Amino acid sequence: MSAEVPVTARIAAVRNSLQPSERRVADLIVDDPDAVIELTAQQIADRVGVGRSTVVRACQTFGYRGYPQLRVALAAERGRRSAPAPATADGPLGGIRSAIDRIADDLRAVTSLLEADAVAEAVEAVVAAPRLLVVASGLSAPVATDLAMRLTAVGRSAETVGDAIGQQIAARHLAPDDVCVVISGSGANEASLRAAAAARAAGARVIALTSFSASPLTERADVTLVLASGGSFRDELEHTSRIAHAVFAEAFVDAVARARAGDADLSRARVLEILSDNLGDAG
Repeated sequence: MSAEVPVTARIAAVRNSLQPSERRVADLIVDDPDAVIELTAQQIADRVGVGRSTVVRACQTFGYRGYPQLRVALAAERGRRSAPAPATADGPLGGIRSAIDRIADDLRAVTSLLEADAVAEAVEAVVAAPRLLVVASGLSAPVATDLAMRLTAVGRSAETVGDAIGQQIAARHLAPDDVCVVISGSGANEASLRAAAAARAAGARVIALTSFSASPLTERADVTLVLASGGSFRDELEHTSRIAHAVFAEAFVDAVARARAGDADLSRARVLEILSDNLGDAG
């Protein structure tokens, strides 16, 4: 894991496992980081209605010795962020530019919570599995479809099923040497959890791609890949996780392709041949 994990990324990763009082502290830090930098631990406690000890305990849960260390780290994180362009500078285009700048800032921290051993294990498992199933529901579904398609394009055949019950049936028919990749930003999507449980019941290995280090999905996974998010909890659920997961999926496919060496090159050549055959003359 990177030594410089952003404060907001640390909080996002553990938010689901926090006590309600600690969660109020976490949400204030994420929602209004600039204000938090100027507050004392007691002022934060008063603002969210908890004891000062809760603020300190929350900071320790995030991986800091106490509030002063979190405060310094948060100030450093805010200092690294460039000021976004005003949303009204160029009408809708200005707003789009501002949103993209914010997303770009968040993406820089995406890999900060990943463990090298877990990534290597996931790549090895995906390369070696006789059968590979990729499942997701809701907002994560397009990422699963894209990941399966791109893996297949580099010669690592992968399946995906759109229907939630169909996913569970496919997962239950996996064998012990097979792998099921489950993508869920929240780690709490009921359909995805049932698919993961079905894969575990079949004896297959489950790889979780998620945004939270503690969730029902991580409890069902053999390997967990946590992608950091620097946005608010609502942003994470609605927008950021899909973008981070899509970007990671691209890079993960490249890692699988490198592990497969010459086989992937041959597969890519075949894909390019098919694409060429399907291109019409544009004159």
